[in-house]
Amino acid sequence: VGKQEFAGYWEYVLDEAMFTAPSHPNWGGTALIGERGDLLGIGSLQLEASGGKDLNMVVPIDLLKPVIDELLTYGGRKGPVRPWLGWYVADAEQKLVVMGLANRGPAERAKIESGDLVLAVNGEPPDGLADLFRKIWAMGDAGVEVPLTLERDSRTVEVTVKSGDRNA
Repeated sequence: VGKQEFAGYWEYVLDEAMFTAPSHPNWGGTALIGERGDLLGIGSLQLEASGGKDLNMVVPIDLLKPVIDELLTYGGRKGPVRPWLGWYVADAEQKLVVMGLANRGPAERAKIESGDLVLAVNGEPPDGLADLFRKIWAMGDAGVEVPLTLERDSRTVEVTVKSGDRNA
């Protein structure tokens, strides 16, 4: 039914995810096959779209082809790892809200709290959830320190988070 950017609250972004309808409950790992019998993508998530319509989100196969050998051999991508903060952020009413924290993750260790609003990354306000993650990832590999400006209880709080490796 369409293609568009998708950002997940768990620090996940796809530039051009595919969406199918009607939704199918057995979506995980399902092949999306084109009219000519070619593999277009692999099913990833079941989502509720606006209007209460359920969709399946599909990862385009073109994103998997360049990394499939690394995934099969190493269980993940080989090389530098993106910084991970271990927080769950939602875009709610045009505000980026920390909804939760990974237990003992970098954000929790930096004393970020559920309910904090994210105002800036390294002094730059993010334009939505995908931009928030891209600003963090652009700062360097896992281990980079990420300066954040947050709002907590109507006051501004400056926090620096030493990012980590999600798989560690």
